[in-house]
Parts: sequence; C-alpha cells; structure tokens
Amino acid sequence: MQIPANMSLRQLRYFAEAAELGQFSQAARKLHVSQSVITTAVAQLETLLGLRLFDRMPHGVALTAEGHRFHQHVRHILDTLQDALSEPMFLANTLAGTVRVGASYTVLGYFLPSLLARFKRSYPLVEIDLIDMDRVEIERGVAEGALDFGLCIISNMVEPYTLKRQLLIRSRRQLWLAESHPLAALPVIGLADVAAHPYIMLKVDEGEASALRYWQSVQREPNVAFRTSSLEALRGLVAYGFGVSILSDMVYRPWSLEGRRIDVRTLDDAIPPMEVGLVWRPDDALSTPAEALHQFLVFACGA
Repeated sequence: MQIPANMSLRQLRYFAEAAELGQFSQAARKLHVSQSVITTAVAQLETLLGLRLFDRMPHGVALTAEGHRFHQHVRHILDTLQDALSEPMFLANTLAGTVRVGASYTVLGYFLPSLLARFKRSYPLVEIDLIDMDRVEIERGVAEGALDFGLCIISNMVEPYTLKRQLLIRSRRQLWLAESHPLAALPVIGLADVAAHPYIMLKVDEGEASALRYWQSVQREPNVAFRTSSLEALRGLVAYGFGVSILSDMVYRPWSLEGRRIDVRTLDDAIPPMEVGLVWRPDDALSTPAEALHQFLVFACGA
C-alpha cells in the first residue's frame, strides 16, 4: 500500500498520543491543541486507511485490533525519527564496550526491549549484559559494583535512598475489567465499588505490596480471588469475567491470548502511578558506554 499523499506526521503524532492516553481530551491537553483537532486527525486517518482505529467508549477510546497493529508501526516511525534527529548528540558508531544492567520483570517485558533496539542502532559496538533481577537484587548489585546501573519500578523503593534515582516514565494505574462486567455500567467507579467484586492480584515486581498501599490508604481491602505471577493468566481471567484488576497502562493490552476484549476505566480514587526509573551509585562515575546508555534512556523517555 502506498503512503497517501495527504497523510501527515502530525496526524500520526496525534493518533499515537490518543492511543497511549486512551482519551482524545487528554491527548489534546498534552499536545496543546483542541480536542476537535485530535478527533479530526484520527477521523482522517481512519478514512485514508479504510479502517476503524478506535472503539469510542463512554469514558474514552480503546484501540481496535487493527488500531493496535497500526499504533505499533506508528510508534516505531516516531521513535526512529526522534533518534535520527538526536543522533548528533551521541558518539554513535565509534563507541565500544560493555554495560552491565539489571532489570526487573515488568521493565524487561514491557519497557526495555524497544528502547534497547533503538540504542543498538546508534551504538552497534556497545554490548549490553542484561540480567533479570528483582528490585532488591538490583539495588544490591548496583551498590556492590556488580552492575553499572539498574532499571526497576522506583516507586517501590523505600527510604532512605542510598542510590541515585532518575525517573524515566510515570504510568497511570487503571481498572481492568471485562466488557460485560457489572462495574462497566457505573458512571463513576471507586475502590469501594471494586472491593465488592472478585479481584485478580498480580504478584510480580512487588505488585501485591504496592497495591495494598493504596487500598489501605482509603481503609479498604480488595476481595482477592486469585493471585498470579503471570500477566497473561491475569488477562485471561479478567477478560472472561472472573475478576477485575488495577494495573498500569504500560502493561495494558486490549486483548487476552484468547482474543477476548479487556476494557479499562479510570478510578475516582487517587491511585498513584507506577514509576519506572534508573538507579546507580551516587559517588562513582559511569563508564563511557554506560553513560551513553544512561543518557539515551533519559532522552528517549523525555525524562
């Protein structure tokens, strides 16, 4: 298929922001344009492609299966363009060496792979020794010098902080539920409403401990029906209506492995976002390859 002559980079950017935020109004606020500009751009793209990219819902929008695939391509285009424009800032093909990085489950599976692929395009001679570790192991490895730096959910870290931290992304947490779930009919949903229904608790990356902190802050408890370390198992259980869950947008996908729809709703209570970031030793300078990766991640995430 040829690229339509009247398809613009601006349309792709507006579409990507709407896809990632789940609401045209939020995308408009972030990009400092009116909501009608976002709506028009998306409608034009749908007409040009002959596809429906979003399902319009009472509380936002959700990507269709075709929209999800298109978004993956658009994200790659925008990221590649950003890297091409920023490459003069980096040493590019001349730098060689090895960087030792510890990363936790969620970061490895849902955040890091595409960023590392982009980094390797600019630094093909830099080898990344990537190790799957939990947050406590990452902090220990960094402190002892076994790792150059770590990537983990820094919102799970506890004071006093002995390592330097750099926030990379802040991902909001929302309610995941099946299309036909009774909560989907409510105009406003709070944790008190969620507490009345079976809850699927994700255990990885200290998921249960972080969830219980915001539940306890409103003096509520989730009605935990099942605990799992598998995100795909959780998706399936939620999609079939066995329970609901509250998880970050970073790990959200609109479909289970069985092809069943998973909806999301913003909660009325103040749910803290999940924060992913870098940790490194405060008193030691990073090696040149490690500094290059560190700077790249900060720039790529707009941190």
